[in-house]
Amino acid sequence: MNWINQLGAFTIFYIERMGRMGLFLVKAFLCAVTPPFKSSWVLKQVWFIGSQSTLVIFLTGAFSGMVLGLHGFYTLNRFGSVALLGPMVALSLIKELGPVLSALMVTGRAGSAITAEIGIMRTTEQIDAIELMGLNPFRYLIVPKLIAGIIALPLLTAIFNVVGIFGGYIIGGKLLGVGEGTYFGEMTAYVKIQDVLEGIYKSLSFGILITWVCCYKGYYAGYGAEGVSKATTQAVVLSSVLILFWDYIMTSLLF
Repeated sequence: MNWINQLGAFTIFYIERMGRMGLFLVKAFLCAVTPPFKSSWVLKQVWFIGSQSTLVIFLTGAFSGMVLGLHGFYTLNRFGSVALLGPMVALSLIKELGPVLSALMVTGRAGSAITAEIGIMRTTEQIDAIELMGLNPFRYLIVPKLIAGIIALPLLTAIFNVVGIFGGYIIGGKLLGVGEGTYFGEMTAYVKIQDVLEGIYKSLSFGILITWVCCYKGYYAGYGAEGVSKATTQAVVLSSVLILFWDYIMTSLLF
């Protein structure tokens, strides 16, 4: 019967961990909608999460669009449907690849830094000092990052989509001979506002998910360098897995 006890203890441990993560998010949202509002802190985090990730998003979007344009051309050419290359690239980026790849890139670049920053503040007892001063660490450390993630991810996804679409045109139009009017003109017939909204909804939820997981892991990081490194690794891995999992859930619901 020992294995049953171990299974029960394992289940209770992770249910408790999930509950604590849920309460962490609820507390962050409550602090986000109650004054005082730290707008300058939010702008600083938008610059860190969004502006400093632009180059990574630009390069990833460009090469993703080029790959889609290259593979899409030869695939559609088999069925005599090369004219649909533009809609294929646009829908693939807007609905799926744009939000997901942007979120994964932001997780690797900004999410890991967020976890390490808060984790170091925990190990050096700076968070404890903030609490002793009578201040709410959520309002200064968590809420600005959460709001910045909600603002930055849709903007970065939009940049990714635009660059990716033009990357597909460079390969399909300039290199392989698909007409500019054909490439962009067919998009108006096949890309609907619902497709754009689907990508926006996904990017908004990914912004919440990334900042939530990374802030949580940093806030409850273990002490010492090992604790911070472990928390950072867990934050990146868990965020990446949850992005893919939540992407499937949202796709199944939105379809």
